[in-house]
Amino acid sequence: MSTPPPTSKPSISVPPADIALLALDVDGVLTDGSIWLDREGHELKRYYAADGVALRTWGRLGLQSAVITGRTSTSLLHRLAELGVPHVTQGSKDKAAALKDLERASGVPAARMAFLGDDWPDLPVLRRVGYPMAVGDAAREVKALAKFVTPRDGGRGAVRDAVEHLLAGMGLLSKAVALYDQP
Repeated sequence: MSTPPPTSKPSISVPPADIALLALDVDGVLTDGSIWLDREGHELKRYYAADGVALRTWGRLGLQSAVITGRTSTSLLHRLAELGVPHVTQGSKDKAAALKDLERASGVPAARMAFLGDDWPDLPVLRRVGYPMAVGDAAREVKALAKFVTPRDGGRGAVRDAVEHLLAGMGLLSKAVALYDQP
């Protein structure tokens, strides 16, 4: 069986209403892709607050979230704990294998997952999930696989755009806003 070329569409395709889990890459998606190191070699990351509100809201609506990233960061673990993201895979050298592990851990098949990515290492996951998405400044090959490309770039509201898009497709956007707009 040959691997499809990078610009081929994924074999699975479902509408946003069928999504039960949103998975994300980190660098270039949840952050702007910058990697800051202090003089001791500790990594620092900058997160966009509106992305955090979106992820927290996603969870409050009973939907699952996850992160699959090739890098390892203590600051990421702290941020994801704040946001209630239960499934975290760091240091992944094989994101397709990490996706299979996520299916087992979450009980959600890849066909009912959305994934938001930005670069070539995300291609294997984007080909396997039911709803592949790309950030606005993603690599050309990633955008070619995406069912939705966010208007904003990674680390600058792209996660918020993706969550709003999915919730609108599920008919849950007004319910999400109502969580915060109580008299």
